[in-house]
Amino acid sequence: MTDHDLDIFARTVFGEARGEYKHNGPASLIAVANVIMNRLRRAGKYGKTLTEVCLKPRHFSCWNQSDPNRAFIQQENLETDPLFHICMVVVKKVIGGAWPDLTRGADHYHASSCLPYWARPGKVKLHLGRHIFYKLDEES
Repeated sequence: MTDHDLDIFARTVFGEARGEYKHNGPASLIAVANVIMNRLRRAGKYGKTLTEVCLKPRHFSCWNQSDPNRAFIQQENLETDPLFHICMVVVKKVIGGAWPDLTRGADHYHASSCLPYWARPGKVKLHLGRHIFYKLDEES
């Protein structure tokens, strides 16, 4: 695992869940990090490295070209943001196995304000704040 992987991982968690932190604390950050790690463990289906998993086109909306979060999470000085620092601590602890998988193996999630075509009510593993987490890949 490279420093670049850690940086992209933390930026993804920051971009996807920073708005939830105020209401749900670190659990919101941990849950998104859990999904990313669960995808990484899926033997290359979503990517072979953390960077590949996080940057897979149209998988994490904060990296979509049209998403306003993209410019924000690509800022050079993001490391000075206290919440980004917390995201970095979270991803390191999730990688190290210091926290359990809050999502119970989830490999997908979405904001509750939308309903993607892939959402399956019977596959829900967690509702946390404004996110709904699913385990769609039974092998992960």
